Amino acid sequence: MAPTPMAQYGAPPGMQQKGGSMPPMPPGPVPSHATAARPEDELERLTKKMLYDMEHPPSEEYFGRCSRCSENVVGEGSGCTAMDQVFHVECFTCVTCSRKLRGQPFYAVEKKAYCEPCYTNTLEQCNVCKTPIMERILRATGKAYHPHCFTCVECHRSLDGIPFTVDAGNHIHCIEDFHKKFAPRCSVCKEPIMPATGQEETVRIVALDRDFHVQCYRCEDCGSLLSEGDNQGCYPLDGHILCKTCNTERIQTLTAKASTDL
Repeated sequence: MAPTPMAQYGAPPGMQQKGGSMPPMPPGPVPSHATAARPEDELERLTKKMLYDMEHPPSEEYFGRCSRCSENVVGEGSGCTAMDQVFHVECFTCVTCSRKLRGQPFYAVEKKAYCEPCYTNTLEQCNVCKTPIMERILRATGKAYHPHCFTCVECHRSLDGIPFTVDAGNHIHCIEDFHKKFAPRCSVCKEPIMPATGQEETVRIVALDRDFHVQCYRCEDCGSLLSEGDNQGCYPLDGHILCKTCNTERIQTLTAKASTDL
């Protein structure tokens, strides 16, 4: 965004007059150096000056009143327009470092002009790349991020608009990778016990201090599911997961062997 040189614009209708010289300032209250002028006195002075200027326009091209110093902007090349306001070239400066901004890129914030370096210094920095966030800010876990910097620590996929969670170290994970990393693992298939895609919850079966998927919770002898059907329920024996029928058969076999040994 750059200011526009005043030379590109003609004088407003009725505001340009050739010949003569700039008349003296109209009479009005003049604040002393010892005592600051009252606001109403300053307003009255500016009003009288504006009316006088309207009735007695300057002899040179007149472009308006400077928004910074409130003095007339007169003569080609002496001013510029920016933020729908008129400025002297010397008055259109960065509010922070006072660098002249005519012909330079600048940023307008609440009708105040900043040069690019000063504007950049006012911005929040991304928690990941530590550079200023010039456009949209993504806020999560109490910190600011570029949307493309807010990613899963495992798969590095952007989590902008996607559900996420954090571990004990406040590291960001997508839901899938969090479960893969921290979910309990089935003692049979060794895979994590985690919700199916699109689901938020799952069922974990715990038996003999071991974890099982529902479909992996089966009798070790006959392979029947222990979570449903006629063989529902676990009848462990010597650390083995068994259905009732297989448990009975093993006990009978052990009893017969013991009798034979005697």
